[in-house]
Amino acid sequence: MLVREGMSKTVLTVGPGQQLRDVAKQMTERRVGAAIVVDPDAPGPGIITERDILRAYAADRITGEEPVSQHSTERAVFASPDWSLEQAADEMVRGNFRHLIVIDGATVVGVLSMRDIVSSWVRDGATSEVPGPPAAS
Repeated sequence: MLVREGMSKTVLTVGPGQQLRDVAKQMTERRVGAAIVVDPDAPGPGIITERDILRAYAADRITGEEPVSQHSTERAVFASPDWSLEQAADEMVRGNFRHLIVIDGATVVGVLSMRDIVSSWVRDGATSEVPGPPAAS
């Protein structure tokens, strides 16, 4: 299965100057774990995730009024819609993150989350055999 078949095509986009609290509220209302940060002065889109927001609040470093750009990832990793879900999952595991921005050429076409990957595999009937304990001799 390909990324294009498993990704979310509806993307929440925010500006770098939006307040972190407002972005968190939008993410909660839309039930998404990430928002794409679009800055016309940046070379490409960034990403802010629920994990980024939790880290910021847990460190007691913020009030929520700070711009999202202070907590977003500017050098995000991108996926192609033609990647396999396995390739995307491998990239996420190696990079220790749960969301990929999906880019086709220079256009953001979606977001792929670990949840999207697992859901796709479950819908596709993926199975995994768990080995039992070794037989006693």
